[in-house]
Amino acid sequence: MIIVKELHKTFENNRVLRGVNYHVHQGEKIVIIGPSGSGKSTFLRCLNLLETPTSGEIWFDGQLITSPKANIDKVREHMGMVFQNFNLIDELTVEQNVELPLTYLGIPREERKRRVKEALERMNIGHRAHHRPQQLSGGQQQRVAIARAVITDPQIILADEPTGNLDSTNGKEVMELLIELNRGGTTIVMVTHSKHDAAYARRIVNLFDGTIVSVTEN
Repeated sequence: MIIVKELHKTFENNRVLRGVNYHVHQGEKIVIIGPSGSGKSTFLRCLNLLETPTSGEIWFDGQLITSPKANIDKVREHMGMVFQNFNLIDELTVEQNVELPLTYLGIPREERKRRVKEALERMNIGHRAHHRPQQLSGGQQQRVAIARAVITDPQIILADEPTGNLDSTNGKEVMELLIELNRGGTTIVMVTHSKHDAAYARRIVNLFDGTIVSVTEN
């Protein structure tokens, strides 16, 4: 599904990624670990070009997405993103936050409402549809963020420390949601500091100083 070739990323004089080569197969659940500053989150954000690589190639589903000719918005329709800090819009309700990607895609209103309702119920957060993010617990906010990530039925979810701001109970629930999505066929690539969360992965990729130093099969 994803092929990464000689990926480099430099911020001013700071070389964050140093020639990373990797591939992701459809249906896998991969965890990227490493110390702070190792380049984990930068690598993840490069996969859907939230960060533009300095050099190298990223192929997604047979398409070179680092090409200037690539339609990045079209690519992102097939990628969901989950952040540590949720990245919900406080001024919008839960329902409106989840609906937002469908609005950008021009999906008709009735279809949007149906899909949002299904996504919220799937994440067991439908009863909070008309609340605003600040009225929810951290675990509930992350459920909303996952609902927003899956609303376009993506092939892959990129999760950046999705349990990092949660207590152990809510963190476990979020991990179970991601595992359920993976069992349903969604590819998961996740960054984490948690060895407990990493144990759920098929492959564990260890990044250090911007390079992959080991890959462990589970």
